[in-house]
Amino acid sequence: MSQKELGFAPGTVKMEQKADVKIKSEKNVPMKKNHPGAKRLKRRKGKKLPVKEAAVFDREKHRKNNSKLQIPLDSEVLMRHSRGQRLNLAGVKTKVHKVREMRKDINIEYATEQAARAEILLDEDHGYLEADEGENTTDVTQKEITQHVDITTAAKHFNLSLGFGPYRMRYTKNGTQLLLGGQRGHVAAFNWVQKKLLCEMNVMESVHDVTWLMNQTMYAVAQKNWVHVYDSKGVEVHCVKTMHRSLRLEYLPYHFLLNSASDSGFLSWIDISIGQSIANYNARMGKVTVMTQNPWNAVTCIGGSKGVVSMWSPMVREPLAKMLCHPVQLTAIAVDPRGNHMATAGLDRKVKIWDIRQLEGPIETYHLNTAASGIDLSQRGLMGLSMGNVCEIYRRSTEDSEKSNMTPYIRQRTDGSISNLRFCPYEDILGVATEKGFTSLIVPGSGEPNFDTFEANPYQSKTQRREEEVHNLLDKVPAEFIALNPNQIDEVDIPSAKARLEAKVKLLTLKPPRIDFEPRARTGVSKAKRIKIKQNVKDARFRQAAKELREIKQTILDQEKKSETPDFDESTGVLDRFKTKKVKK
Repeated sequence: MSQKELGFAPGTVKMEQKADVKIKSEKNVPMKKNHPGAKRLKRRKGKKLPVKEAAVFDREKHRKNNSKLQIPLDSEVLMRHSRGQRLNLAGVKTKVHKVREMRKDINIEYATEQAARAEILLDEDHGYLEADEGENTTDVTQKEITQHVDITTAAKHFNLSLGFGPYRMRYTKNGTQLLLGGQRGHVAAFNWVQKKLLCEMNVMESVHDVTWLMNQTMYAVAQKNWVHVYDSKGVEVHCVKTMHRSLRLEYLPYHFLLNSASDSGFLSWIDISIGQSIANYNARMGKVTVMTQNPWNAVTCIGGSKGVVSMWSPMVREPLAKMLCHPVQLTAIAVDPRGNHMATAGLDRKVKIWDIRQLEGPIETYHLNTAASGIDLSQRGLMGLSMGNVCEIYRRSTEDSEKSNMTPYIRQRTDGSISNLRFCPYEDILGVATEKGFTSLIVPGSGEPNFDTFEANPYQSKTQRREEEVHNLLDKVPAEFIALNPNQIDEVDIPSAKARLEAKVKLLTLKPPRIDFEPRARTGVSKAKRIKIKQNVKDARFRQAAKELREIKQTILDQEKKSETPDFDESTGVLDRFKTKKVKK
């Protein structure tokens, strides 16, 4: 379809005109000559006011008229911002809808090209350490790094000496708030960038894990018996008794689900927006101490004592998939933020990288001197390992080649044994929780330098945080959509749909079966009476079969009618009783 058929010239904006706008004064009194409205009326007299519609972009015409935008774009950059292929208009019947869909496609292409050209404005680049010849980056200490960076970055390296460890820690989604939980009952939440304390308390019970919920206003603590929910001031909001003796906690931000794993092997999900328990399954893997989530599809991954990683969804009682990763017990597991790869560590002193999208691997295998107790993957692909009191960060030698192996990048020794480590989002920081406190390490090149404020805004205000919470609740994803491949949710299962349709047609067109009945021969019964008995039995059975078929057909029709009717009737309302009633003739 050409641009003329769309109703406008190529590369221009379609203009529509309204009728003349008449300006009158109040009570239809004529205006005075010196009245300012009369002057405006003279200027507008005989003219029509144009009204702009949505502008439609013509790429070829735009390139000819704007020589500055003739710079070629990289195909990889365009593919990164692409929103998929054009809509197939073969199934669109009316011309009006075809024009509408073509306009949408043209505007989407224009937005894709503008987004690709706007990448030049993202001047922030991830940094990294570069060693001279004969030197290694693992020899560079944190003291030397703080001496050669700016004051703001140097202030992000600090140590906290705490005596209620070992500790578990967690950053918020935007990376501004830090939550610490000591096994001896110490819980603290604070803004680690501004060093501003939100709350600090001792729950007088053992603390096994902590996690933030939707934002920094609420967090959950897995205590001795139950999971307790607190606000930013340390006031207990709720006690989740459906999560008994939990050891690990995970929060699914897009589904508003709090997930826990207990020492008896039970996995529990609870919807924090409505306070309702979604599922509670027995994983039959014994004590669960290794658990994480896949940010891409919100599937929970847990590791067992037999080296098997099982993936769970709250809507399925059995695991969605199982992978034999190690022949021995797993000690740590992590999934990268993009959901492409999974890293596992076991007692066999090996670290393996798996392709979690294809459930294949291992892609890479690394041998360590001791078994890794913790593992985490950063936004830029760095891998952090904890082995006793030593923390090692691995980085690929050439980022352009995915086949290159990871090499040691930074090595740091802490005061006590490391119990938990996590990379801070959008910051070149690695948080390390030990048995004696917390340490913040500077790792150049670990965080994403250019952040999306619609996804996570480190500089959001109080009003923006409230608006974000409301929008997230409106865009909440149902728990039924948690699957291994979320792209298949909008697809139609054609074989199953076809089989159901054929079965329905067969039921609706089914006829009463043919009845063959022959009465037994008895003495004293004439032939005419036997024929009458035979006919009566056939008629009774025929009527019974026909009645059953009618009931089945009516049930199918009622189900279809129920599925087509909306949840509420828009034709009726509260004020309908004030309407004028029609007089019956």
